[in-house]
Amino acid sequence: MEKLKGVLYVLIGAASYGVLATFVKKANLEGFSTSGLNTLQYLIGFVGVALLALLNKKNRTVAKTKENKNGKLKLMLFGTAAGLTSYFYYLSLNYIPVSVAIIFLMQAIWLGVVLEMILSKKVDKLKLFGSILVVIGTLFAVNVFQESQSIDPKGFVLGIMASICYTATLYASNTVAVSLPNMVRSKYLVLGGLLIVLLIWNTALISEFDYASLSFWKYGLFLGFFGAVLPPIAFNKGFPITGIGLGSILTSLEIPVSILTASIILHEEIKGIQWFGVFVIIISVAVINYKSIANDIKNTKNESSSA
Repeated sequence: MEKLKGVLYVLIGAASYGVLATFVKKANLEGFSTSGLNTLQYLIGFVGVALLALLNKKNRTVAKTKENKNGKLKLMLFGTAAGLTSYFYYLSLNYIPVSVAIIFLMQAIWLGVVLEMILSKKVDKLKLFGSILVVIGTLFAVNVFQESQSIDPKGFVLGIMASICYTATLYASNTVAVSLPNMVRSKYLVLGGLLIVLLIWNTALISEFDYASLSFWKYGLFLGFFGAVLPPIAFNKGFPITGIGLGSILTSLEIPVSILTASIILHEEIKGIQWFGVFVIIISVAVINYKSIANDIKNTKNESSSA
């Protein structure tokens, strides 16, 4: 039962991220600017996470040591990568469909493998093979063989920039200042995202932030909750139970959720060959994390036998 709870938490976090792009594009079509939506997402997200961190007694007792202060600064620095991820990702939606943008974003799967190999100075052949599968799956998922001319170069560049920033965000989520309570870590990551978003959009917010529109604030609340509050809480609860291997596979649910949402709400046409590409990408995530999954299963068996 505990394992099932962990799986559900991770799936909720992945699904939350998966619905964002569709609603950003829907809001754009209704006349709301990307700058205002992007800023409101992080503003509401930061307020929400900060309040939750404040309400948690454990978070209020964090010692103000030099190590913790440095950890908070690092989290804010890497939080800018999260802000840049949404910045590039949302801008790419002006040039390419949601179903294509999510595939470009998830190139972070193999980029993460490359980063891991660079940092560890070790080459894992199985992960390398899985990374090649991601690229192959991507070619099918964006239907490049039939519609290569329909992929706007600007959308492609923005999508890849988003995936690079997303790779840095995932790295920070798993390695930076892990000794701090999860809600405190989430607060400073979101704060870093808010600061970079404000810096990027600056004067555009004066003319494009629609203060008086109720719909604008509804979109902001939606994006803030599903983009900055719920996923960190869900992942922080779920990953310790599922383990990194299984958890990483479950997070790939973000791809089909994003595509299905775009198909239902925006009526984007999704062809069979694209679903085949998505399937290949999800299989590649399983291949990349095979050793982690095997270790998780082994540890679970050892714990059961010793109980």
